[in-house]
Amino acid sequence: MRARYGVPLGITAVGAAGLLYSAGFEARSFRLRRVTVPALPAGMRPLRVLQVSDIHMVGGQRKKQRWLRSLAGLRPDFVINTGDNLSDPEGVPEVLDALGPLMEFPGAYVFGSNDYYGPKPRNPARYLLERAQGRHGLNGNPPVVGAIHNPWEDLRDGFDSAGWLNLTNTRGTLKVEGVSVELTGLDDPHIKRDRYEQVSGGPSGAADFSMGVVHAPYLRVLDAYTADDYPLILAGHTHGGQICIPFYGALVTNCDLDADRVKGLSTHTSEGRTSYLHVSAGCGANRYTPFRFACPPEATLLTLVGRE
Repeated sequence: MRARYGVPLGITAVGAAGLLYSAGFEARSFRLRRVTVPALPAGMRPLRVLQVSDIHMVGGQRKKQRWLRSLAGLRPDFVINTGDNLSDPEGVPEVLDALGPLMEFPGAYVFGSNDYYGPKPRNPARYLLERAQGRHGLNGNPPVVGAIHNPWEDLRDGFDSAGWLNLTNTRGTLKVEGVSVELTGLDDPHIKRDRYEQVSGGPSGAADFSMGVVHAPYLRVLDAYTADDYPLILAGHTHGGQICIPFYGALVTNCDLDADRVKGLSTHTSEGRTSYLHVSAGCGANRYTPFRFACPPEATLLTLVGRE
């Protein structure tokens, strides 16, 4: 019996242990990354920006809620939420409670597809197939049928009542201790809700600093922001690959961004111009695939400093 079944049983045991680790430990091993970005005009005082993304809140995730509340102790100048707050139609109150202390600071947000629609069980292997075929979200796939609609309006109203700027295909300006920051945002390109033509034209020049904000870092969006000369773009969506191979990295990004830039700080070039791009790996996962491997959940404190 050992000769016949020993290896398959060993592989099964290793696989089970990996799932237990990735869902039971690493997916709950929240951490903060700190990044310095030389994107401000020379001589401007530094700005500390907290980016939270891809919370994917499910009822009862108390550790995640406590960790999010604790981030207020960082005292950022402002907060940017890059979407996908929900993975449960009943999760809005818990998201607003977890982000409550952060909503005491100036902030802004965009939504992702999971804010609008509830998740469905999905074979993770389909992400590899879609990558090979160049299809992601509604970009090349047929329209979604029978989707669960999340109460995103309640989430929007909660953020708005706290004074956070809604950047859904629009612009807004934050005042931070005498510094004006112009934010240009888009709705989620993953489900083709982005309307860059409504915000095109680049920074207005009326603010001290300008940046772009979007949930999913599709290349068409990054090209547009960069060509319009935004010095910094913030995005989420990718989960950092979510299931990564140690010493290799991510296999998928769930959009057309290359895997080398699946998370963290990089640059993007379009029409002879270059912008900094920061992609958050986020702090959650779809409720039906609650695994993270070699890619722990995160938020990021970005310190923006003057360009040399």
